[in-house]
Amino acid sequence: MATPAKRPRAAGPGGGEPDCDAVAGFLRWCARVGLQLSPKVAVSRQGTVAGYGMLARESVQPGELLFAVPRAALLAPHTCAIGSLLERERGALQSQSGWVPLLLALLHELQAPASLWSPYFALWPELGRLEHPMFWPEEERRRLLKGTGVPEAVEKDLANIRSEYHSIVLPFMEAHPDLFSPSVRSLELYHQLVAVVMAYSFQEPLEEEEEEKEPNSPLMVPAADILNHLAKHNANLEYSADYLRMVATQPIPKGHEIFNTYGQMANWQLMHMYGFVEPYPDNTDDTADIQMVTVREAALQGTKDEAERLLLWERWDFLCKLEMVGEEGAFVIGREEVLTQEELATTLKVLCMPAEEFQEYKDEDGWDEDEKEEDNLTITNIPSLNISWRRLLRDSVLLTLQTYATDLKTEQDLLTNKEVYAKLSWREQQALQVRYGQKMILHHLLELTS
Repeated sequence: MATPAKRPRAAGPGGGEPDCDAVAGFLRWCARVGLQLSPKVAVSRQGTVAGYGMLARESVQPGELLFAVPRAALLAPHTCAIGSLLERERGALQSQSGWVPLLLALLHELQAPASLWSPYFALWPELGRLEHPMFWPEEERRRLLKGTGVPEAVEKDLANIRSEYHSIVLPFMEAHPDLFSPSVRSLELYHQLVAVVMAYSFQEPLEEEEEEKEPNSPLMVPAADILNHLAKHNANLEYSADYLRMVATQPIPKGHEIFNTYGQMANWQLMHMYGFVEPYPDNTDDTADIQMVTVREAALQGTKDEAERLLLWERWDFLCKLEMVGEEGAFVIGREEVLTQEELATTLKVLCMPAEEFQEYKDEDGWDEDEKEEDNLTITNIPSLNISWRRLLRDSVLLTLQTYATDLKTEQDLLTNKEVYAKLSWREQQALQVRYGQKMILHHLLELTS
């Protein structure tokens, strides 16, 4: 089994109960609310990769039920004590994130002395010790994660959090002072709860016939959020009308930890949303991004005069019209596949094609389906691409590598020297793994395009 990433986790939003008391209180609460835990599993801080986790007391076979959470035990806007108020005010609570109703539910329940979910909160991470990069000093975040995409994602988060809090959340709490004590009217606490929702909430998938609808709002799922993440996970959450069920997907030997998956997450996404990564090479879902505007920049570097530059901008504008590229978009390259293959293939083809062919392309508004089939772009066929495509892709990779503060050899030296690596801080180690995984993918592309 791969070596899982560790993530700090401590009991209680305010320090919490001692570990054994917190677990015992949580188990009593499970029995009270009808949350069914298999006798084959145990909640524990011992033998887990990070804080609380779930272990197999006995060997478990694929398909076996590990636990079932009744929908009434979920912490969601409609189940909390102020659910009817949140429903009435739903229109005023709409936001870009869609998380405001759940965050208000958490703010209310955290300070409610008789909250149904108090024993559940005792197993939460300590809010003041969350390791998301949004809590790092800006200088440290930029220094350690430059080039990875994380600093830019965090800056957007922080701006949205401030805007959401001051324009929607604080006015709502001030309008209902009987429901929200002064202790929870705090941007800092709101910031921390956004991180908890980011890292520990679940989003129920839409049914096939509902795919045009807005995504479902997030909800907190006690017991399910205790499980740590692994790309090569051995359990999966299933949704039904009355219960959410965690089911084993692989044989789990006695004493081994039970892992869920938080989705197909690259290390930069795990770092951004959860504050931890999977050490290289364990994360089979890792990716590297090449910003779409970087490909444009690489293409512009190859132009010889103003006429060629104008033609290239015309090509770019047409790609924008086709919705193949955008100013903030990225081409996503995995370890074994190009996740944005249609967009990248079309972009390389359009930017590299002869001028006459481009005019035909414009007149026809793109290729027909047969021609698109010929342009399938995979990791394995990169060496056989047209030489102009390979050159443009290579130049784009080289420009991308320049955005990092260090080169691949520096990262390799740190990773291979165990004594030096051990002296790095938690944040330095995690950031190093993010950078290294991305650079390995980008350097593989360099080999394929040479």
